[in-house]
Amino acid sequence: MSANAWLPLALILGYLLGSIPFGLILTRLAGTEDLRSIGSGNIGATNVLRTGRKGLAAATLVLDALKGTVAVIIAGYFAGAEAAMLAGLGAFLGHLFPVWLKFKGGKGVAVYIGILIGLFWPAAIVFCVLWLVTAVISRYSSLSALVASFITPILLWWLGHLAPAALFTLLTVLLFYMHRANISRLLAGTEGKIGQK
Repeated sequence: MSANAWLPLALILGYLLGSIPFGLILTRLAGTEDLRSIGSGNIGATNVLRTGRKGLAAATLVLDALKGTVAVIIAGYFAGAEAAMLAGLGAFLGHLFPVWLKFKGGKGVAVYIGILIGLFWPAAIVFCVLWLVTAVISRYSSLSALVASFITPILLWWLGHLAPAALFTLLTVLLFYMHRANISRLLAGTEGKIGQK
């Protein structure tokens, strides 16, 4: 099979892995209320935290990140760098728009980090540092994700990783779109802060 023939398969593989709703699965196994009926209704770690189960939220964060990392590594191993990036894109789209949940998924921050780990792990460290610094200063989780994701493609471009920079420009646009309600609340001064009840 030619390298180009693997590309659509990489995208599909990524989508299927990314669409696994770990937050929903873990909270159901733990017997909590339906994750989609509380908070933002999203299936990501931030909303899992609203159930009061910090362990479940941490597990969701790790597993959601691993969806992106595993997709990238598998596709890259069998079909090269281009397939790895397509698998990463697929994983991100799968998490945001899972077919199993009527295309209503999470906001993509954990998967974004996981894809970064798989493609260029030093950038993932920079992302996490930026997230933490912004969170400490502002106490806004959403703003932290927006700042870190905005800088990530610029960093990749500056380091000469042009193809990943293009991919993460697209992922950042999608991440901003998924955070549009948060952006509106940030501008209005009504966004909830970390630790705020």
